[in-house]
Amino acid sequence: MKKFLVVLEYELKEYVRSKGFVLTTLLIAVLGAGILFLPRIVNMSGLLGTGPKQEAPVPEDESSKDKEDDEKADQTLLLYDEAGVMNMDLLKSLFPDSVWEAAADEDVIRERVQSGEVAAGFIVRSATQYDYYVLNKGMGDENKARFETAMTTVARQKYCEDNGLDYDEVEALFSQQIVSNDLVLGKDSGQNYWYSYALVILVFMLIVFYGQMIAVSVTNEKSNRSIEVLVTTTTPNSLLFGKVIAGAIASLCQVGLIMGSILISYAVNRDVWGGMLDMIFMIPGSVLITFAFFGLGGFLFYAFLYGAVGALVSKTEDISKSSGGLMMLIMIVYFIVLFQLTNVDGVAMKVLSFLPFSSYSAMFVRIAMGSVQVWEVIVSYVILLASIFGAGFLGARIYRMGTLRYGNPIKFTTALKDMKKSN
Repeated sequence: MKKFLVVLEYELKEYVRSKGFVLTTLLIAVLGAGILFLPRIVNMSGLLGTGPKQEAPVPEDESSKDKEDDEKADQTLLLYDEAGVMNMDLLKSLFPDSVWEAAADEDVIRERVQSGEVAAGFIVRSATQYDYYVLNKGMGDENKARFETAMTTVARQKYCEDNGLDYDEVEALFSQQIVSNDLVLGKDSGQNYWYSYALVILVFMLIVFYGQMIAVSVTNEKSNRSIEVLVTTTTPNSLLFGKVIAGAIASLCQVGLIMGSILISYAVNRDVWGGMLDMIFMIPGSVLITFAFFGLGGFLFYAFLYGAVGALVSKTEDISKSSGGLMMLIMIVYFIVLFQLTNVDGVAMKVLSFLPFSSYSAMFVRIAMGSVQVWEVIVSYVILLASIFGAGFLGARIYRMGTLRYGNPIKFTTALKDMKKSN
């Protein structure tokens, strides 16, 4: 235990002495807090929508008004009403920023759209069918939706006319406003989605960043031969556990300081932000606690494996090659969990929440957005704890075997076979 504490103290001092580590932590914390204080310093009412409403300016003369109207009409649309059912006035009301022109036939629309003279063209085949011509369709193209609204309106008007009904009364009937009150007795997945998304990304970055740091630290000791002195003065278990626990403490301090400064800053400035960032920063305490326990567990699990990977190579440039399989596993879990955020109570997420290599993110997401029984949380965490100790002792054995072996990188499977033979 004493040797472990010596290694732990040394590794923690290395983090504290690292100017890059300290400055990065303080810089991100101050920058994050500063951004959330911006509305108190800079007028952001236009962005936040909290400023006083301004009255519409009165145009100086008719010519300036006409000029503004011309600028608003930023696209020309063509219509070929083959079925003779469309109402041009209705189209103009639904497309106030466009100019409508009638086309003689389909060829005219195709040619003018192809040449770029007009933005788009519509050919009405019947009361319920039309063709839409456009040269390049953007993601924000609303022309089709508006035109279909116009066709729906015309169809309803025609039906009312044929059956002697008052269209205004029918439209009023179908346009009644429905008042609803959402009384969520469990969890609102839509509201909790974004902070769950952010926490999944955060724990992924922590595992990859600090895992690589631990692997590099072990490899550096091999490359400068200091490992030969270390293994004679302490045990491989103390070395690896000291490095991993020190990394966990350093990551908790760094993330805790950054998240604390950001969450506190938002709580102080929530009113000036108008609550618009609640979906990201208003994280329930139960979710934060679960994130801390499971996130730390996942970090320790992978950190031990990264430490073992660092012992299998002699040069830092070989780390990425040896850790490729481990990185692939982390990435697969990361993307599956992100893709399953809209189905947290599905079979995939339930299975992932009990597997040690994925429960660190899947379980706290289920707690934040889904329905989880207490026994599920307990069983999942017990499995994760057992896996952490298993990974720790496995990593320590590989660490002991690989630290004094130099040369080409040792494959993880080869290391396991050698360990089995030594038994």
